[in-house]
Formats: sequence, C-alpha cells, structure tokens
Amino acid sequence: MSGRPYGRREFLASSALVAGTALAGCGAQGSAGGDETLKIGILEDRSGNFALVGTPKHKASMLAVEEINEEGGIDGRKIETFAPDPQSDNQRYQELTRRAIQQENVDALWAGYSSATREAIRPIVDREDQLYFYTTQYEGGVCDSNVFAVGPTARQQLGMVLPYLVDEFGPRIYTIAADYNFGQLSADWVKVLAKENGAEVIGEEFIPLSNSQFGSTINRIQEADPDFVMSMLVGANHTSFYEQKASAGLQVPIGTSTAMAQGYEHLRLDPPAMANIYAGVNYMEEIPTERNTEDGGFVDRYYEKYPDAPYLNEEAETNYFSIYMYKRAVEQAGTTDQEEVKAALESGITYPAPEAPSDTEIALDPETHHVHHHMWAMRADEEHNVEAVDDRVIEEQFLSNTVGCDLTAEDEETQYTPQDYFEEAG
Repeated sequence: MSGRPYGRREFLASSALVAGTALAGCGAQGSAGGDETLKIGILEDRSGNFALVGTPKHKASMLAVEEINEEGGIDGRKIETFAPDPQSDNQRYQELTRRAIQQENVDALWAGYSSATREAIRPIVDREDQLYFYTTQYEGGVCDSNVFAVGPTARQQLGMVLPYLVDEFGPRIYTIAADYNFGQLSADWVKVLAKENGAEVIGEEFIPLSNSQFGSTINRIQEADPDFVMSMLVGANHTSFYEQKASAGLQVPIGTSTAMAQGYEHLRLDPPAMANIYAGVNYMEEIPTERNTEDGGFVDRYYEKYPDAPYLNEEAETNYFSIYMYKRAVEQAGTTDQEEVKAALESGITYPAPEAPSDTEIALDPETHHVHHHMWAMRADEEHNVEAVDDRVIEEQFLSNTVGCDLTAEDEETQYTPQDYFEEAG
C-alpha cells in the first residue's frame, strides 16, 4: 500500500505537488487502470458464534465482487479477494488483518461483525493507515480517518424505533443488552433517547454473551411491568431469550436494533417467539422497495447466486453497497492509492442502495465517514409476518452535531461515547 509512512493530510498535501507527473501516464503506479487486478480483504465469520450473521456478509460481498467483475471491474481492473474465515475469533482476526495488510497488500479491507472485533483490529488498521470498511450496525462514535463505519449507528436505529414505541405504548422502558461495549453504549443511547422523547428507563440488565438462560431476567421484566422492552441482545446464545419469553407468557412489546434483521429469528424460531418485536433497521430482506424486492432486484440476485441461503441480512446489504461505494471512489480518484481513495470517499459518495426508495440514494457523510441511512421500523406479528410500520432518512447525528468530528479537516482515531456528552447516559 503506497503512502503508509505518511499521515493522510501530509500525504495529500505532498502528492498534490506531483500529481500531474505521477498520474500523467496510463500505466502510472497506483492508477486504477495501471494493473490487471486490485485486491480487497473480506474477513467475515463463517464459523463460530457469529457465523449466522457473518456468512451472509461474506456471500453478499462475493455477489458484489462478481457483479462488478462481470461488468468490467473497477476502471478495467478485476477484483481479487483475500477472504479466509476468521472463525469468530478476535485473535485470529488480528493475525489475518496483519496478513491482509502486510503480505496480501489489500487495497481495502472489510472485516468483522462485533464491535469487540472492530476494536481488536482497529489499532492495526490505524498503524498501517489501512482503508477499512466496518459494515455492522453498531453503537456509534468512531471518528477515525481510516475507518468508514457504514452500518447504521445506535442513535439511528434506536432513534427509529424507540420514539415510535413511546407513542404507541407509553414511556416506561426496560433495557436488556449484551454485556460488552456495543450493548453498554447502546443502553446509554436508550437513556439519551428516552429523555429526548419524554420517557424513562425503569430497569436495565447486561447479559454475558455466554448466557442462554433468561428465566430470572424475564421474571424481573414481569415484575417491573414496563410499557416496552428495548433489547440489544447479540449472538446465538441470546436468541433463546425470545423463545423463553414466549413460553413464559411475556407479551410486552420489544424494540430492538439487533433481532430479526441480523439473525432472522422471525424465520428460525417458531411463532409466537418474535410476536410484537419492532426492529429499527436500515435493511431487512422484507423491506418493500423496488430495488430490493422487484423482479431482478437485490433479493432475486442474491438467491440466484445462493439458492440455499437462509436469509439476506442487514449487514450483508451494507457489505454489498459499500463495495459499490468503493468502486465509485476508486473511479473518481483515478487510482487505488488508499489516501486518494479516502479523499474521494470524503467528497460525498452516494449509492442507490436497496434500502432506499427508487428515487433516492443513500449518502456517505464526508466529515464522519458514516452514512445517512434510510431507516425502517419493521414489526413481526403473531405468525412472524413482517411489515414496515414507519420509515424515513435519519442522518448521522452524534459525531457531526454533538462531537464535531470532521475527518476532512483533521486526522483522528477516537471513539466517543454518549457518556462523554450526555449526563443521563452516566
């Protein structure tokens, strides 16, 4: 990867002096058409605890690569992939990330489902100034010059579904969340959004990822008698909560930023486990847009390539459209040089993603490296049929409006949290 010894701003300032000569010839070093191929790293879990959500991410990435290659590649260059299975193991993620950057010389990297994985490899990414796309919906707050966190943030997802539930059912909220940084920070966002919407959190629990028994939690929810529950449970073990709450007769509405859109529990579990679940998402297979469900749309193309795939999940779509965003950025930059591709991405790349209605495109926010998503509130009924009950564009807000993150002006490698800015999150 050229330019690694330099910071991004220093690189761009110095490269501007020689741009005329460096890119004058069609075979110039790093030019998009100068070599026969380019290489991207796709490190997504296909085994281990996160295989259920990681496998669709891998598949949708390969679909995007296949489509782009069939259409002539990126400025005439076909895409090669480095795509071993990290096996849901963060130590293996670190090893593969080093290999992807230092030995495979990938031009861009897509890697990881969990925030714990992202934070395990982000120091490596930052040491190498590696262009990195993180595509999972997540807690938010990463202001990093090398990271394009293109999945929706907790403020976008919870901000889609929590106000709807307050209006429909009342202001008293009980929160259950995975016991690591994603769940903890998402729970903080529930408190922030509750205050903004005239609601209150009356109970809060953090559940270890290894836990699969929820009897005590269900009892405490029943005793608290909230108007609704906010659930940010994650992984295969936590799925049992929904079956157990149905068996216990717990019928309280549940809002979520993780269930259904990722692990397709509404298809895997028997009704009525997911009855009255409301998911705030940027994407589900069932989202009723022409680009998604029309003949020849995203869903059709995915199942044509993977006829035995069980579901097309939220992160899979984000992997898919972000690879196309990368294509647009490389072609705009006229080079695969990572610093110049980052600058192209920061110019305001848009893409007609399947999540958006046919007359709109979603936009990458230059200053924060996040996406202004078209968000949806999706509800499952007693038979697990899913319908859209609300939708709108929700822009990235925390980093831009509250923190003042501007990566077009200043290099940064920070994650900010709601506790840094909101007293109610403490």
